[in-house]
Amino acid sequence: MAEEPFSVYYSPCPNDTFVFHAWAHGLLPGAPPADVTLADIDITNDLAARGTGDVLKISYAALPWVLDDYALLPCGGALGRGCGPLVLTREPGPVDAAGLAGKTVAVPGERSTAYLLFRLWAAAHVPGGVGEVRVMPFNAIMPAVRDGQVDAGLVIHEARFTYRDCGLRQLADMGEFWEGSTGHPIPLGAIVARRGLGEARLKAIAETIRASVRAAWSDPAASRAYVLEHAQEMDPAVARSHIDLYVNDFTAELGQAGHAAVRELLDRAAAEGLVPPVSPAAL
Repeated sequence: MAEEPFSVYYSPCPNDTFVFHAWAHGLLPGAPPADVTLADIDITNDLAARGTGDVLKISYAALPWVLDDYALLPCGGALGRGCGPLVLTREPGPVDAAGLAGKTVAVPGERSTAYLLFRLWAAAHVPGGVGEVRVMPFNAIMPAVRDGQVDAGLVIHEARFTYRDCGLRQLADMGEFWEGSTGHPIPLGAIVARRGLGEARLKAIAETIRASVRAAWSDPAASRAYVLEHAQEMDPAVARSHIDLYVNDFTAELGQAGHAAVRELLDRAAAEGLVPPVSPAAL
């Protein structure tokens, strides 16, 4: 009898399609089958919170709400240096972080790691706090800032490479804040798998994802059409820069440094009352 495929959810962003291409297309001998659905990470965060799906890419900030049902896998996610979310404004917007006090800021999903980092940063740099926070799809934030619908926007993904084309400027880099205050790399997106699958299958899934990462690195051209098909009309050079930034050694193996970064993020956020506390054993 054929093995039932795992339900696998990840985003259409270039780093995810690059990482999962080999597994999704049956290119890994002996790998378990995968039934793949592409969805933005705010959707996968919600799916995991509802216990839907076997393997999902979610925000590290969403982990505290799902760890009863899902285990953090040691590979496949997005964690690195120099890749943090950015706070953008229009000219002649606020001249410094304090200028955001009382302003309207657009952010991606409420349980996005970007928003969690922003909240930690704003507590230290924006006296009195920002005014209204508007949650928007990540690809709607730059246009909203450009068109004056909001005073500033917290952006992720390829916006790091394209914001100047919208006439915007960087007010703050959440990665610089995080790395400067902790010394850790920046935890952004995690891969989780349903605990009910059992230890043996969780290990097999992790080994498959790691093999998929290595296959992508060994033959980058193989995934190019798949990446660009789902890259939402992104320039191929931007897609390549996106992959180069977000797919790194931590993607193949989270390791001690990666786990320490995740632990620091969740501990700091819990101390501020932003997420539920997470026991060390849960990670």
